[in-house]
Amino acid sequence: MKYLLGFMLLCYLPILAQTKTYVVRKTPNDFLVTGDGSAKEWENAIVLSDFSNQYQPKNLPETNFKALWSTTHLYFLYYVEDHEIITQQRGIEELDTAKSDRVEIFFKPDDETKPYYSLEMDALGRHLDSDADFYKNNIDLDWDWPTNDFVLKASQHSKGYTVEGSISLESLRTLGIYKDDGFLNTGLYRGEYYSNADNKVSIKWISWVVTSTERPNFHVPNSFGILKLETLE
Repeated sequence: MKYLLGFMLLCYLPILAQTKTYVVRKTPNDFLVTGDGSAKEWENAIVLSDFSNQYQPKNLPETNFKALWSTTHLYFLYYVEDHEIITQQRGIEELDTAKSDRVEIFFKPDDETKPYYSLEMDALGRHLDSDADFYKNNIDLDWDWPTNDFVLKASQHSKGYTVEGSISLESLRTLGIYKDDGFLNTGLYRGEYYSNADNKVSIKWISWVVTSTERPNFHVPNSFGILKLETLE
């Protein structure tokens, strides 16, 4: 029996080793989302730059993420390097976002048989929100984040673009994502469009957590890490 337990533990260790954690510092005050990350509160946030592409690892543009939380909201900030910002503008709003340079945040509950929720956000400040089930291979693009619980703004600059937003903790509670335990199961991603040598547009999929899929796929449970909400001492 002890050999069996040891074998099971060895099999489980790689899964544990893949779990990444980002500490979200607490801010004593709520602040205005501007789209450029200019609020002084961001100076206290930890910079996360550990993003990769296991399929095309070379020459990746820089991706930086920050997060803060207050008693009422989770704040997030993406600052990305992008020397060719591609944004589709076909007049179909959310679906244009899915064909544009963008950053993404996914949230999932502890119970993976329940829906997970996605926010895909582009350099124009547009977003595509959806919910889905991991094991049914369906994504509901008509689903919308609860009204007044999500704020998003974006800006472009000489090196790329910035996406900044806030999400109410109450909406995360309602969706079964946050249980006031200080942990959020979260996926952090980026879709980077670029013109290749044939002047055709291709995409690189960049993520915080490396998945075990043979092809790029963020819609799997092991693409998520953990946001740990730090308390003030």
